[in-house]
Amino acid sequence: MDTIRQVRFVLKPIVFALSLLPFLLVVGDLYGVTGQLGANPIEEIQDRFGIWGLRFMLIALAVTPLRRLAGWNWLQRFRRMLGLFAFFYVAMHFLVWLFLDRELLNQLLSGGAGAFPSQVSVWALVLEDIVERPFITIGFIALVILTALAATSTAGSRRRLGRRWQKLHYLVYAAAILGVWHYWWQVKLDASEPLVYGVILSLLLGYRVWQRRAPAAARVERSA
Repeated sequence: MDTIRQVRFVLKPIVFALSLLPFLLVVGDLYGVTGQLGANPIEEIQDRFGIWGLRFMLIALAVTPLRRLAGWNWLQRFRRMLGLFAFFYVAMHFLVWLFLDRELLNQLLSGGAGAFPSQVSVWALVLEDIVERPFITIGFIALVILTALAATSTAGSRRRLGRRWQKLHYLVYAAAILGVWHYWWQVKLDASEPLVYGVILSLLLGYRVWQRRAPAAARVERSA
C-alpha cells in the first residue's frame, strides 16, 4: 500500500478517532463513567473543551514546520482535519458557556427571563458579557476567526478566493494568540499551562517569520 492510501485509509481514521476522544470522554463523564467532573461540572466541561481547542490549533500550526523539517509531506493531509477539530472544540467551549454557564438554555426553555431582570433580554445580557468582559471579548474574536476559517476550508473556497484564501488563513495565528491570551487571562491561580502554550506558539511564529525571511536573505546574498 502506497503512502497516500495508508494516510487516507489507515492514518486518517486513527487520527480522527483520537481527535474525537476528548469529546467522548466528556460525554462519558456526564454519564458517570469516570466521575471526574468535580464540584463544578459546567466549568470543568467548558475548560476542557477550550483547552483542547487551543491544543488542536497549536497541533495544526505545527504540521507545516514538521513537514518541512522532517520531510514528511503526508502530514499536510491532516492539517485541515486538525484545524476543523480546533474549531469544533472552541465552538463547544463557547456553547457550553452560552447555554449552560450563562443559563441561556434554561431561559429559552422556560420561555421567560427567569432570574434575569424582566426588562432586559437574555441575549442582551450575553452580548453585554461579550463586550464588557475583556477575556470573553478576545475569546469571542478568536471564535469568529475560526468560524471564517472553517467555513472557507474547502477546496472550492480556496479556488474561489484565490490569493485571498492564503491571506485569510494566516489569521489562524491571530486566533491562536487570542486563544492563549484568553486562557492566560481566565486562569486565577496557576498560569503555567497557558505559559507553556504561549512558548510553543512563539516558537511556531518564530519559525514562520524565519521561513519568510530566509528566501529574501538568500536573494540579497546572491546579489552581493
